[in-house]
Amino acid sequence: MSSDTRTATPPPPTDPTRTRRAGRRQQTLACVTLLAPFTALLVAVFLVPVGYAIGLSLFSEDHDGLGFGGGETVFTGLRSYLAVLSDPSFLSGFGAIALYCVIFVPTVVIGALALALLLDSGLIRLRRTAQMLLYLPHAVPGIIAAVIWLYLYTPGLSPVIKLFAEADVTIDFLGLHTVLPSIVNIALWSGLGYNMVIFYAALQALPREVLEAARIDGAGGVRTALLVKVPIIRGSVVMVGMFSLIGALQLFTEPMLMNQATPMVNSRFTLNMYIYDAAFRRNNYGLASAASVILLVVTCALSFAVTRWAGRRERSAK
Repeated sequence: MSSDTRTATPPPPTDPTRTRRAGRRQQTLACVTLLAPFTALLVAVFLVPVGYAIGLSLFSEDHDGLGFGGGETVFTGLRSYLAVLSDPSFLSGFGAIALYCVIFVPTVVIGALALALLLDSGLIRLRRTAQMLLYLPHAVPGIIAAVIWLYLYTPGLSPVIKLFAEADVTIDFLGLHTVLPSIVNIALWSGLGYNMVIFYAALQALPREVLEAARIDGAGGVRTALLVKVPIIRGSVVMVGMFSLIGALQLFTEPMLMNQATPMVNSRFTLNMYIYDAAFRRNNYGLASAASVILLVVTCALSFAVTRWAGRRERSAK
């Protein structure tokens, strides 16, 4: 009795080093493919304009004689930066924006967090409707919101001022000491609802067993909110605070409109208004570029400081 005996050849041994290299190549290729669109967008809309602004800030247009005819582009180095930093109008605009940040950022973060905690507590009925109504102002374009509030701030037109006048209360929303809080109010009107949605989404993702444990331990609603919920969503609080700070440093629309209605807001009231005035009213693009670069450096430094501070707090809490 004969039978065919076929011996299967064993597969060649695999090289683990080659396998790891192939896996790394695939991971690298996947990372490059996924990051390529973001990198291209970052270079096109951020790095290239920043590089162009830095280059523009180092040059200036010099005109001979009475200024007739074309100017000559000359290298001036850091002269534009020194001119910006020694300009009293830029320093006053920096002070105004710093005061605005001190008022606006804590108010919008605390206010949005309080609204989100109130919605999450279940004390408010029709939470979906309340959430939509609170978010609705954010859907209004900023320029339209500023026009509406400017109408409400203008004496002789505002029904709010008329109601105060009937109660023998005189109020000037565009006065020397009230114009900045009036601008903060416009920004709060549109920013509270948006940030509230972020906090509310973070609160909805909290583990329910942690909240149940707090209730079993006898913690009330306020203690649970302040000692349990807020520490857990600390990351969202830091993110909202940092984005609010960056947005506050870019304040432009509201004071630009108020510049037409009150002398308390001049053409260089904020840093962005100073940049706009230098570029499009004085045609000094080197000065405008230098101010833009200074604003960028300040924004990056503050963002880094906030992130670093939050990281230290997170590590110390652990």
